[in-house]
Amino acid sequence: MKTFPLLEDKVAIITGAAKGMGEATAKLFAEAKAKVIVADLDDDLGQKVADEINAAGNTATYVHTNISDSKQVQALIKSTVDTYGKLDVAINNAALMPDNAPVTEFDEDYWDKLIAVDLKGTALCLKYELQQMIKQGNGGSIVNISSVSGFRPQPNNLIYVAAKHGVRGMTKVAALENGKYNIRVNSLAPGAIDTPMLHDSLKLTGQDPKELANALSELGRFGDPREIAQGSLYLASDMASYVTGTTLAVDAGFTNM
Repeated sequence: MKTFPLLEDKVAIITGAAKGMGEATAKLFAEAKAKVIVADLDDDLGQKVADEINAAGNTATYVHTNISDSKQVQALIKSTVDTYGKLDVAINNAALMPDNAPVTEFDEDYWDKLIAVDLKGTALCLKYELQQMIKQGNGGSIVNISSVSGFRPQPNNLIYVAAKHGVRGMTKVAALENGKYNIRVNSLAPGAIDTPMLHDSLKLTGQDPKELANALSELGRFGDPREIAQGSLYLASDMASYVTGTTLAVDAGFTNM
């Protein structure tokens, strides 16, 4: 499928870009002619993604980033601006695997770990991305990756559900505050997507992939990571120039049936 240069002359940060939905998003945005910052903790895989983008004739740079660390997020923004001169687009995708325990037994240590990344980390990215975009004075677009769990709670997912509801809420606040700067902030809620994280979760819970696909999708299949990337591309691009503060569900009808 041909990708139009919807992000030509744009600079985009993608967090959690070493694999899964983040990798697909980084590669699609590069095809759309953005200069891409591949941000992740996995240096080997992250650099591999950047190398593959460059080998395809597009432009990317890998930056090691733990989004739960304020200093590292600030360094990510600085590195982006130092390398490419500006920041136009950010996809805040980095997240940890969902938990698997009822409320009466949730792991308090994992609560701290997941909330630090999925919720606080997303907030830190928003904070410093917005600061840079406001400083530049040319607007921008930010997409926070939430989840269908931010709409429809799942049993045994207390921590993940809480975090993803929070991501949707933060998106609305950021959109309300920053429309005056022509900065659009939206979120995207993936359904069951065929990623390493999903397969790790299936191993943890012992669920049957085919049964889960039928339960979570009106199309009877898991989504492809590129299908999520396409949703992010729409929200990030000028095609969505009048869209802010909303959540786009890319979930084969799961949240609407």
